[in-house]
Amino acid sequence: MGAAEGPAFPSARDHHTPPIQPAAKTDTGIEAQAASKPRDVAGCVLDRLRPVAATFVAGGPSGVAVRDRLKGLSAGDERVLRLVGAHLGSLAGRDLRARCADALDHDADRWAARKRELTAESSARWAGSITKHTHDQWALARRGELAHIQSLEAGVRTLEHRLSLPIGQKGTRRAPGGYRSKKEWFAKSRRLGVQRDRLTTGRADWNAGVVRVVRGSRRLLNTRHHLEAAGLTEAQWRDQWETRRWFLQADGESGKRFGNETIRVTPEGEVSIRLPAPLAHLANAKHGRYVLTARVAFAHRGVEWADRVEANRAVAYRIHLDTGRDRWYLTASWQRATVPTIPLHAARARGMIGVDTNADHLAAWRLDRHGNPIGDPRRFGYDLSGPATRRDAQIRHAITRLLHWATECGVAAIAIEDLDFTADKTREKHGRRKRFRQLICGMPTGKFKARLVSMAAEAGVAIVAVDPAYTSKWGSQHWREPLTGKTRKVTRHDAASIAIGRRALGHAIRRRTPPPRTHQSDGHRHRSIQAGRSAPGREGPRHPVTDRAHDARRRTGTTRTRGTSAPSTVRDARSARMWGQDSLLKTDEERSWTGAT
Repeated sequence: MGAAEGPAFPSARDHHTPPIQPAAKTDTGIEAQAASKPRDVAGCVLDRLRPVAATFVAGGPSGVAVRDRLKGLSAGDERVLRLVGAHLGSLAGRDLRARCADALDHDADRWAARKRELTAESSARWAGSITKHTHDQWALARRGELAHIQSLEAGVRTLEHRLSLPIGQKGTRRAPGGYRSKKEWFAKSRRLGVQRDRLTTGRADWNAGVVRVVRGSRRLLNTRHHLEAAGLTEAQWRDQWETRRWFLQADGESGKRFGNETIRVTPEGEVSIRLPAPLAHLANAKHGRYVLTARVAFAHRGVEWADRVEANRAVAYRIHLDTGRDRWYLTASWQRATVPTIPLHAARARGMIGVDTNADHLAAWRLDRHGNPIGDPRRFGYDLSGPATRRDAQIRHAITRLLHWATECGVAAIAIEDLDFTADKTREKHGRRKRFRQLICGMPTGKFKARLVSMAAEAGVAIVAVDPAYTSKWGSQHWREPLTGKTRKVTRHDAASIAIGRRALGHAIRRRTPPPRTHQSDGHRHRSIQAGRSAPGREGPRHPVTDRAHDARRRTGTTRTRGTSAPSTVRDARSARMWGQDSLLKTDEERSWTGAT
């Protein structure tokens, strides 16, 4: 069963859905051009600017999930749930060990053999859910291993490049320089050897199909050695460890009663579980089922869930225990038809809102369809400190405020950068800039994209993804200063949101465009799109003319010395000559009186 609200712009570690691609690319050679460009020893492109990827409309989510608490469970219900979860968890661990032992030799026959072995100790449907979950775990570990190898390769390239340079040599904008001292150079040379050994081991494991998976999470396993720092006792940690390793989830099946034969939930909220064969004696209903005393009622998407259950359409369920709160929860998930995306030209018709994602806020600015900013910028802040649940709530609240504002403005789409900091999180690229690495690692790009796409689909707002190349730099260069006034201070993040919106609308980030070829003053030759800072009158009104009238006397202090009858403008300043109407025949006396020659 599909997971709920998967990432909109999946990275290499996402295995549930393929990476989203534009519906139709206008330039099919972007990837080939980028791959063919020359690179230095550190893997950096030697060109001055990299090509900008095409803009596209992101697709909507393919699955949803809702959760409700199992209230009113009796002591017998909790005992049965614990026994079933522990029994199926042991089967899941044994199946995962068998799948890892098969490595690259796994095939359909081995899969069928594992499923038959599990069926004898549970049921056919429980065995199918366990084997499917095992394959997902193995595939996720396999992709994580590949991402780790790629990170090691990038780190080794950077170390080799910097070690090859003289000590103290400064770097460029595209490639780092040498190390600052001999001590640092020696330490990095030792680290290069360690990284090479790790890379060799990783490649060997990849070629052999060896993966390492910890059921219950590796972080919780390491917490066992730091109980005081975690604020846990050994009994509390043991309880969490065993709970994490339980298995109480079942995939749905269309055509079956209420969409799931293993964990069944009726439209009235009654929950029943098909007990495994060794625990069939605990059943309190027919056909080896155990009915819980608790009832569920999904407040969110309850009508949609009820329609699926009544139509006997597939719904997947998962039961889990929150050890911190000592509460049981039931999560229902199902696949849904992908929300059709609107064409890019329709998303641009009513303007757009450009959003710049930052570590503590979202900077947004509304633009009309011509790329002109409207009104004042908006900022939606969030605090990402604390546990994961609090961080997720902060992101959802910020997105909710953003979508409410987009609905009030009447725009059809929101423009966002397709950010991916995978290559920038390495220790070798930003070794000394620890705070910067913490900053980019703390930005919730993946969670923000997943939440924004799923919530925007429900609000009827499209999401347009753009390439993040140079948006902050060019936005600050061309939009920050002109929009800053006495009553409004524009930050570089606000200017970046304008750049993102203009790129999504198909306009250049720079404000000025060259005139037609026949109107260029330099004889049909190329002129730059943006005038330089030294060019007079390049933006806005010209400076006042400082030249004074030819007959004006020198000013002393602030006292006006020009005659009261003389105009204040230069063009109408008093002249020494007098104007007169020339007649057809003028005498010498008239010419001398009027000053004509």
